[in-house]
Amino acid sequence: MSRRSESSFLIAGLDPSEVLQLPPADLRELLLVDRAILFGAGTAEVLAQLTDRGSTLRIELAQIDGGGEGVLPVLWRLGRSVGSLLGFTTIEWVVYAVHCASPNLKLRRVLERRGFELQRRPVEGDAYVLLDPLEAVPGLGR
Repeated sequence: MSRRSESSFLIAGLDPSEVLQLPPADLRELLLVDRAILFGAGTAEVLAQLTDRGSTLRIELAQIDGGGEGVLPVLWRLGRSVGSLLGFTTIEWVVYAVHCASPNLKLRRVLERRGFELQRRPVEGDAYVLLDPLEAVPGLGR
């Protein structure tokens, strides 16, 4: 999916640019709820959790059902933008979605090309993980 066509890609009913126009306090209230949230992203349903870990925003993607029109790249750009707007310096991406009932084998290849590494986690199980440094947007966030 090209950036130009993202305007027709809705996340929980909002265009990605509309999500980024929300005030930082509203973004925190909507997204950092310390529990899993289910939302539509394009034609996919995504089960995710966003957690404030000090200077790190942890984004866990537990399940991605459907899609195929470039859900991961849009979530990647939006996650990085939200993280920067909220003043985080790092995003810890944790993707469990490769171990669902009918995994998308292309997702594994995409994650590995982006630098994700497979880690065995004692409680959660195997996950692809990436620490992604950000530059904060001056005057916003924390």
